[in-house]
Amino acid sequence: MPHFAAGVVKFQNEVYPAKKELFEKLSQGQSPEALFITCSDSRIETAMITQTDPGELFICRNAGNIVPPHTNQTGGMTASIEFAVAALKVPHIVICGHTECGAMKGAMNTDSLTTLPHVKEWLSFTKAAVDIVNETGANLSDAEKMDLLLEQNVVLQLQHLKTHPAVAVRLAKGDLKLHGWVYDIKTGAVNAYDEKQDKFCPVDVRYAEEMAKLATDSSGCAA
Repeated sequence: MPHFAAGVVKFQNEVYPAKKELFEKLSQGQSPEALFITCSDSRIETAMITQTDPGELFICRNAGNIVPPHTNQTGGMTASIEFAVAALKVPHIVICGHTECGAMKGAMNTDSLTTLPHVKEWLSFTKAAVDIVNETGANLSDAEKMDLLLEQNVVLQLQHLKTHPAVAVRLAKGDLKLHGWVYDIKTGAVNAYDEKQDKFCPVDVRYAEEMAKLATDSSGCAA
């Protein structure tokens, strides 16, 4: 019996009973806090990283956590973004890259993808990020170039996201926030993009103000 099938049995017998009330509520509909766009890499466990329950994240995954710029051609990512933003009215969108990303390694060396034509074409949506790394990171080590690419790719996909009409409308209304993250598989660290400073910093630093407000609200004490 495959491990994942055995997991279903364990879920039904042990996990579901403890969360039966939650699942009954979820059967009535969903109201996720965020559209979470991340890589298909099997090492990325979104619920574990964010400590969220079912129903809290609307998740889209693909190789390289890519958001193609909007066109009139319908695709899975385009339709999912439109649904999450225009129908579910999510207040946040997160694009989360990660270390040791095979897609980003492929993007840096597309000549190695001749036997994977669809992957090669898909990764063309990272070209601007690769070009930035090649132009600005000429003196960096290979590891440093990859770190830079992980960040630049997230920033690029945030830019692509803004070309989607549903996203553009919500941003104009001011009721949607975009977030760019890079997750380190080895250390568990998450760095978040600070648009004002145009740099990535630890997630607790990036959201220090919000976390302080949340702590104050939870305590019931005035700031």
